[in-house]
Amino acid sequence: MVKKIKDTSLNRINIPAGTIWEDVVGYSRAVKVGNIIEVSGTTSVDNGKIIGKGNAYEQTKFILEKIKNTLEALGSGMNEVIRTRIYVTDISKWEEIGKAHGEFFKNIKPATAMVEVKSLIDHDMIVEIEATAVLNK
Repeated sequence: MVKKIKDTSLNRINIPAGTIWEDVVGYSRAVKVGNIIEVSGTTSVDNGKIIGKGNAYEQTKFILEKIKNTLEALGSGMNEVIRTRIYVTDISKWEEIGKAHGEFFKNIKPATAMVEVKSLIDHDMIVEIEATAVLNK
């Protein structure tokens, strides 16, 4: 279940990440202000366990499902995503990552970038994705 935290002075809703790092780093899983939703960098971690360890395709699918669930909790969905940012630790896996991304966004086609980075917070993480959505309502 996704918990919402509202700040009516800004018409802002925060969706907590529920991780131990959230208060230390000072971030939320997602923030909605007005009709804009920003989803933080999302990895394939579930209850402290990496899903799809060693498999870029499976990690990407799991991440995009997490993003989808977060957007839905805020009254949005994947159809309203206008941009994704994909960070990968091995750019040679771009086709696997791109295939999973395409399964979610084939007809939506948001602006995107895929960038190779030296590493993510855990060496078993291959992919991290951010998303921006604009509500059409």
